[in-house]
Amino acid sequence: MQDQTAQQILAELARLSRAVESLAPAPRPAIDFEAADCFVWNADAHYLAPVGKPNRIDIGLIKGVDHVRDILVDNTRRFARGLPANNVLLWGARGMGKSSLVKSAHAELAAEAETIAPLKLIEIHREDINSLPALMAALRPSQSRFILFCDDLSFDHDDTAYKSLKAALDGGIEGRPENVVLYATSNRRHLLPRDMMENERSTAINPSEAVEEKVSLSDRFGLWLGFHKCNQDEYLEMVKGYADHFNLKITQEELQAQALEWSTTRGARSGRVAWQFIQDLAGRAGHRL
Repeated sequence: MQDQTAQQILAELARLSRAVESLAPAPRPAIDFEAADCFVWNADAHYLAPVGKPNRIDIGLIKGVDHVRDILVDNTRRFARGLPANNVLLWGARGMGKSSLVKSAHAELAAEAETIAPLKLIEIHREDINSLPALMAALRPSQSRFILFCDDLSFDHDDTAYKSLKAALDGGIEGRPENVVLYATSNRRHLLPRDMMENERSTAINPSEAVEEKVSLSDRFGLWLGFHKCNQDEYLEMVKGYADHFNLKITQEELQAQALEWSTTRGARSGRVAWQFIQDLAGRAGHRL
């Protein structure tokens, strides 16, 4: 009888043990930095998902931003070669190639022979900024070099995630890893809405200090690269560059006329509008891009 009771107790303990194990989180998959050149950070799984076919274009197709393009490429080249480099904030007008330039600059420099280690691009989503310290800790031991890329970075009212970003960039006790640099794009130069800064100034006991804390976030970026709306000539240059690259069969006069009509209907001129026009033009002509 005692043996039967003991067996029942052992069976129940085994069942409870299996139940507890089923509640435990699944083991985190190992990060394979050799799987790809580009990754997307999954904060919940603590995992870098490799991107087999990155969405990017040749850097030569990005027109109208030659000055900032050269600065970004030079900064990235120095980083890839193990030299000091800055975090970069690309800010300004919509559709002028901020995100495209980051991805294209990575592709350009990753292919250079002078890099001291493989150059990887990792996209971190805006909502995962709080996990940035964990990501940097995972990257620190690696021999590769990493560009962390956050697209459309900005913060709204009552959003305290910017404090995590400030600490991760320069303020923590460990500081930013030597093999990591952060590139971010935003429509806002200071990453915060103007009315938020003005409200801080009007309600704080010391207005200048309240605003200073908010503005100090953008100061963590050593390079500020401004992107401004393009004029008509620059817009047409973008359209022509795309048309020549993809060998679209159309006269220059007809190309210009249709491109201007397209921009008029959109009420804007930008690199994005130029690309959307080219997609429409190629689609109507049955031409694959």
